[in-house]
Amino acid sequence: MAVPIAVLDCDLLLYGRGHRTLDRFKLEDVTDEYLVSTYGFPRQFICYLVDLLGATLSRPTQRSRAISPETQILAALGFYTSGSFQTRMGDAMGISQASMSRCVANVTEALVERASQFIHFPKDEATVQALKDDFYALAGMPGVLGVVDCTHVAIKAPNAEDLSYVNRKGLHSLNCLMVCDSRGVLLSAETHWPGSLPDCTVLEQAALSSQFETELHKDGWLLGDSSFLLRTWLMTPLHIPETPAEYRYNMAHSATHNVIERTFRTIRSRFRCLDGSKGTLQYSPEKSSHIILACCVLHNISLQHGLDVWSAPTTGHMEQSEEEYEQMESVDSEACRVRQELLLTHFS
Repeated sequence: MAVPIAVLDCDLLLYGRGHRTLDRFKLEDVTDEYLVSTYGFPRQFICYLVDLLGATLSRPTQRSRAISPETQILAALGFYTSGSFQTRMGDAMGISQASMSRCVANVTEALVERASQFIHFPKDEATVQALKDDFYALAGMPGVLGVVDCTHVAIKAPNAEDLSYVNRKGLHSLNCLMVCDSRGVLLSAETHWPGSLPDCTVLEQAALSSQFETELHKDGWLLGDSSFLLRTWLMTPLHIPETPAEYRYNMAHSATHNVIERTFRTIRSRFRCLDGSKGTLQYSPEKSSHIILACCVLHNISLQHGLDVWSAPTTGHMEQSEEEYEQMESVDSEACRVRQELLLTHFS
């Protein structure tokens, strides 16, 4: 009898407390209300993720009982939406905290691999025009392809010597550059920038800037706040409006740009691992960046499934930007000409 007991003890060490309950946890065994309250999403959404990620998460294993894709996805959703590895959730699925952590890592990488599938600008002319029309319907701002802004997500200190992630509030963070459409769908998300970089520097160095300089700027422009420089493809507010047309332009700009502020708040409230309520992300900058991007992918998928971006509660704390920026003055004469022409054509 000594040998079987030793084997059972090793099994618990390898697979975690409650391992034998793994193959008994099934989606059909719990209510919709339980799924939403515990994992943040309804059954249909979770089943879609199982279909989407199942092949990637079903890796060959030496273990007789590998954790199923379904369980891995539920564990990851539980962390994303609650921000913690509470043992209650692990107990519900029969896995240890260490296994929970591995599940989050696996699902995060699987979602990051698919980021370009779900986060991108439209390419065909009809969809681009529909994008502009939807923005115009908000507040009368023409030619808008997206609204852009940065938001900081707190992370643990990488090491004592690395100050590049320390933002102007003295906290370690990642500065995330994002663009969304009028519904809050993310069109671009760069989540890896160190928190010490100001928003304007992030945009200058971002792939987004190169993309618009070389591909999209002739089709319209983005809207950015005063932390960014005016470009031919990026319209910013006027620092000191003087004429009625300039006031109307600033009002339309502000009302339209507010979409991304609401989107940030919704993402933070839906994915509490990002809102700081349970502490900073306890991962390296690279892994933290991937978790943020995975949440961005899930945000867009949720909109595809009719989970309205504005219907989620907005109780999470939201930091729009860690920097106290000064008004950025553009030296781009062509950009000034484009904005002036916009004022004369549409707001005079």
